[in-house]
Amino acid sequence: MTAPSSEETRTSTRVDVAIQGIRLLDAPITRPNGAGPSADGHVLLDGIGAAIPLNPRSPYSVDGGRLLLDGADTGLGVEAVSRPAFYDLTTSDGTSMEKIARLHAANVLATTVVQTCMRYDESDRCRFCAIEQSLEQGTTIAVKTPQQVAEVAKAAHDLDGITQMVMTTGTSRGRDRGATHLARCVRAVREVLPDLPIQVQIEPPADLASITQLYDAGARSIGIHVESMDDEVRRRWTPGKATVSIDEYRAAWREAVRVFGHNQVSTYLLVGLGEDPDELVAAAQELIDMGVYPFVVPFRPLAGTLATDVDHAPAPAASKVGSVTIRVAAALRRSGMAGSDQAAGCAACGACSALSCEGA
Repeated sequence: MTAPSSEETRTSTRVDVAIQGIRLLDAPITRPNGAGPSADGHVLLDGIGAAIPLNPRSPYSVDGGRLLLDGADTGLGVEAVSRPAFYDLTTSDGTSMEKIARLHAANVLATTVVQTCMRYDESDRCRFCAIEQSLEQGTTIAVKTPQQVAEVAKAAHDLDGITQMVMTTGTSRGRDRGATHLARCVRAVREVLPDLPIQVQIEPPADLASITQLYDAGARSIGIHVESMDDEVRRRWTPGKATVSIDEYRAAWREAVRVFGHNQVSTYLLVGLGEDPDELVAAAQELIDMGVYPFVVPFRPLAGTLATDVDHAPAPAASKVGSVTIRVAAALRRSGMAGSDQAAGCAACGACSALSCEGA
């Protein structure tokens, strides 16, 4: 039997630690709750940005800047991302900048410009989402104004060297699904930082012209996140979003590729929702063929979500996540697509996935 290469070992360790987390980690930058992957600490894992769950029961720990597995050195270095200076400032209206936007990994600024979602009723809510939990706990505000977002972006750029920005939003009841406010915020940031790459994230708008509106405002990549392309999985895990058909997502992705360009559009695919791995990889290939980057990420059981508190859903097996990640990465390489080639966003950052370890 051939021994695994150092690259294979690195990928499998990155996947395993993304699922099991790290205990006893002193991470100045954490994300305890929110719309996306949370309950994590932001670190550099062998120099690559990573958002790792903080888990006191994990077999992984850190000592002397090294990642240990049950006390044994894995060969990977760990460096915590420092607390940014802008967290200690306030906007001109007196709001804590930390409530407006957060640092992700080492150099990505992220904000949810509207922290409420029309799908947050228990019957409609995505079962892995906690978008309104941070609002309930007072760590953010419901609606960020364009001026607030621009002030924080300028401070984070000048003081902490952020190199890209991600703007997402809870889904609104309007036909634009929140695109109009996102566009206002993008435009405000581009006025003070004309060269800062920005990704926007949104559900498929009923009027696809909203996609052009976001590009014209200055966004240069876009995430339209489906999480799964299996309708049975979608009805179970994302009941509200499942009312938007896969064909409507396909139409939005195609229009987004037309407007933003090949490999400037991405979507999350979560591993661990019960989908057949072969079908998940086939779905990723369909997206790649459209010019859409499938950002493969393990499902994380998070406190405060229905998946954890009601369903008691377990994390996926690391072997399953690793296999899917390696196969999707191979498909991306064959197509010449890499997350690092996106202007901004989750794929460009790569902290929540192991695809970057596989050269994708």
